[in-house]
Amino acid sequence: MAFGFAELGLSSVDLWAMTPRELAAAAGYGTGASARLEASGLQNLMARYPDHS
Repeated sequence: MAFGFAELGLSSVDLWAMTPRELAAAAGYGTGASARLEASGLQNLMARYPDHS
């Protein structure tokens, strides 16, 4: 909690909404080659989770 609030500046709602994987990425874990998001992966995420309806 201290890391999420103090270091990341998250609200309690945002902190508790994070998955363990998201928190690990925010903490700097898993930033190697396997964690890279390729353009095709980004396009897939944008199609699955559009910013508007």
